[in-house]
Amino acid sequence: MTETQSSKTPLAIRLCAPRGFCAGVDRAIQIVDLALEKYGRPVYVRHEIVHNKYVVDGLRDKGAVFVEELDEIPPSDRDRPVIFSAHGVPKSVPADAQERQMFYLDATCPLVSKVHKEAEIHFRRGREILLIGHAGHPEVIGTMGQLPDDTVTLIETEDDARAFQRQTDQPLAYITQTTLSVDDTAGIVSVLKDRFPDIVAPHKEDICYATTNRQEAVKEVAPTVEAMVVVGAPNSSNSQRLREVAERAGCRVSVLIQRASDINWPDFDGIGSLGLTAGASAPETLVEEIIDAFADRFDVAVETVRTAEETISFNLPRELRDMTGPTQTAGG
Repeated sequence: MTETQSSKTPLAIRLCAPRGFCAGVDRAIQIVDLALEKYGRPVYVRHEIVHNKYVVDGLRDKGAVFVEELDEIPPSDRDRPVIFSAHGVPKSVPADAQERQMFYLDATCPLVSKVHKEAEIHFRRGREILLIGHAGHPEVIGTMGQLPDDTVTLIETEDDARAFQRQTDQPLAYITQTTLSVDDTAGIVSVLKDRFPDIVAPHKEDICYATTNRQEAVKEVAPTVEAMVVVGAPNSSNSQRLREVAERAGCRVSVLIQRASDINWPDFDGIGSLGLTAGASAPETLVEEIIDAFADRFDVAVETVRTAEETISFNLPRELRDMTGPTQTAGG
């Protein structure tokens, strides 16, 4: 006999808000879409435009070609647009594009560009610079690449902060990756300030509003549910941090998955409540897919838990503004 709705185990899903796309990710994807519309296919994108396979595959189907380095673009296509990802790139990349006489569009998130500018200001003012972040992440590579080699010291952990030895007698300053754990970063900053009371902090917090808001929503929901699902890619820093935040909040099961097909159902045996969120590069359609998958097995009731409102949006590059109405930068 077919299982009826009433015979399913009840499951209360607490849906975190805000979740999913942030303004920087939305802008980056829009840049690729509009470039394809304006210039036709192919449009080249250096590195994944954002860290989400579903998004990347969708843009690839439309005609975007993803490369890791500019020299992968065939000479016959050097007149095609190339787009730099939302994570930002070292200064050497646009310089290389100019040398190759390529037309490029920069989809770097404006909040990442803000950190780049901070790094340059510290450098001009003769400060020794520390960058709190994760080694190998594209954003960290891009930020360190704004300045000459060996100018920026990377600090990943509190132990790194304790072990750091000044390389110069110049004043110290720190900047951070935008997608870090708020709590982890606070711990690292506390160590640095204890050791170096005069260290110069960012004028305004570097961890972006979207990262902070999504972590706060998880902190609200995770202690109230038996399991937490974070929708996002394994190489997405902000998504990984959300899973860690849920785990630290005491959630018995805290998992990061990309699609409904990745769900390991035994993890959710016997639960009556589930928290659900999505990293800043995960589209809402994947959240809906996860809810549908649970609804096939459980009698679900969905409640949204909102901890912040987001109204920020960013201007498109000048070359694409004729493709749509003006986007105003707003607070939120």
